[in-house]
Amino acid sequence: MSIPSIDVHSHALPKAYLDALVELGVNPVEEDGFPTPEWSEDVHLRFMEETGQEFCVLTISTPHIHRGDDTMAARLARAVNDELAAVCQRHSDRLGFATTLPVPAVEASIEEARRGFDELGALGVKLPSNGAGVYLGDPSLDPLMAFLDERAAVVTIHPSLPAAVPQGVFTAGPAPLFEYIADTTRAVLNLMAHGVIDRYPHIRWIVPHAGSFVPAIAHRLSGISQVLVPAGLMEPINVMDNLRSLYWDLAGDARPVMLEGLMHIADPTHLLYGSDAPYTPTAVIACNKEALAQDPLIAPIAQAVFHDNAARLYGLV
Repeated sequence: MSIPSIDVHSHALPKAYLDALVELGVNPVEEDGFPTPEWSEDVHLRFMEETGQEFCVLTISTPHIHRGDDTMAARLARAVNDELAAVCQRHSDRLGFATTLPVPAVEASIEEARRGFDELGALGVKLPSNGAGVYLGDPSLDPLMAFLDERAAVVTIHPSLPAAVPQGVFTAGPAPLFEYIADTTRAVLNLMAHGVIDRYPHIRWIVPHAGSFVPAIAHRLSGISQVLVPAGLMEPINVMDNLRSLYWDLAGDARPVMLEGLMHIADPTHLLYGSDAPYTPTAVIACNKEALAQDPLIAPIAQAVFHDNAARLYGLV
């Protein structure tokens, strides 16, 4: 792969995060139905060399660290962010990170976001699609949104397991197959329906996994809004303008179907490369990256998608 890439969707599993899950009594394999990979900064740097990543923005994946106790969540977030910052400071030319916030604890989240930007050198923040059942777009999160808007923050959305899933259904087992994608979609629609994207226009949102199901239902939402708005059941919203303002990473199996749908709604200057390491094996990432670079929809804009768009977004130029 000849294009040097900036990977906006790769994960770290620092000791502080693994310890937090133990303290919370959370077993990720049991909860998400998906194996937890091994991770270290040396393994991640080797992955970068093997797959041609020039720079990676590290985030914490799921499970989310808020389990009903605001004070505990804030303490755990602080420990995780301190360790992530230390890793990235050791490799500042190769690694950056997005701060983990203890949402839905709003004041603690604002404090941790401020600390991340002002003391730890974070490039942005990561927010789960829902924190303890409170979804992005919920009015209770508006003070946090106002702070992030003031800081023109880059906000990475990462799917989280819904508060409730149907039992005995295959998709409720391996959560990344469906529940993650559905929950991301739910969060993005909630952001739009509550006017968050319009009211806080300086937040730069990154939607993962080629937009999840958003491209498939974008025009349906636009059509339905023409019924709901006049009936007073939805605030006025320009769905397509909202979607054009968002950024979209291409982590996962974006091509061919999801990518084609995304290209109908996305601003091409807002497309970003993501690997989803280490949850996706290195060999698979390498194959997916090569196929994405050669895809007819991406090849003409590959330099921008793999590098330039993210460099501009994060100020890495």
